[in-house]
Amino acid sequence: MFFLPLPKGSAYFAAFMANIPLEDSFADVVGKAQRGLKLPDEVLASKSGVRLETLLKVKAGEVDEEALPKLAAVLDLGADALLAMARKAWFPRPRAMAGLAQFNTPHEDMTVNSYLVWDGSTGEAIAFDTGATCQPMLDFAREKGLHIRLILLTHTHTDHVVDLERLRGETGASAWVCELENFEGMAEPFGEGKTFTVGRLTIDTRQTSGHAAGGITFVVKGLAAPVAIVGDAIFASSMGGGLVSYPEALESNRRKIFTLPDETILCPGHGPLTTVGEEKEQIRFTRSSRKQKPTKHETKVCQNELDLWESAAWEQTWPDA
Repeated sequence: MFFLPLPKGSAYFAAFMANIPLEDSFADVVGKAQRGLKLPDEVLASKSGVRLETLLKVKAGEVDEEALPKLAAVLDLGADALLAMARKAWFPRPRAMAGLAQFNTPHEDMTVNSYLVWDGSTGEAIAFDTGATCQPMLDFAREKGLHIRLILLTHTHTDHVVDLERLRGETGASAWVCELENFEGMAEPFGEGKTFTVGRLTIDTRQTSGHAAGGITFVVKGLAAPVAIVGDAIFASSMGGGLVSYPEALESNRRKIFTLPDETILCPGHGPLTTVGEEKEQIRFTRSSRKQKPTKHETKVCQNELDLWESAAWEQTWPDA
């Protein structure tokens, strides 16, 4: 396993953060919304008026500017934002801030982020997740003379915690995780609303479940701007798949993340940094928590798909995302 080297100087992080590509494509966004709403291909095609073969091409990554707004309407996605994503016309503005470092490490066929936040006056730091390897974080902390006092976990999917034992062992820091995550013996459990303090920094906790049962957003105060470590609740221009509950993921993001000040820097588990304000402008997932189910008319066209909808095997037909 390799990790990205860490040149000296904070300017590296400004350029490094800016060059991390978006985690999701427009096709990923369409697929996540479709899976979240449990709409088979034939039903989605029928509802949107898009030919089935066109839908399949869109899901495979082919840009069809006539079909995308129609699909967006059914999936409750922002049509303009989805088109901008398909045209590769949007990317969050590059940003860097004293007291915040992002580490992007390869894990299987993707990359994953971990973060270090610190009080410049005391050198005390907090690690958020471990990434595929914590070595870049350890090297950086050693170079900057930082002391990692806490390890806070956004959730316990493997790519975010795989190097936890090593990070704990080399820093002596205690690890904490939401009590709703099944992670007994690896980290201390806590409930939503707990506040952590390191140096002059305070970290508030907001439960943002849906992608994970105990997903947590950590809101850091005491830096030049508020920072929210969101895990896989939000990506720049997208969100983590609703593996536990798609409606819950949408609702918790809406209530717990988008209510933060617009200048809040969002630090996602994958992809580049963004802000609350930018994501509000570019928001793609707009659906309320209501359920979507085929109409009686659509069942005549897609009776086999309705049978699949009602069967216990439905969930097995949709891969995790």
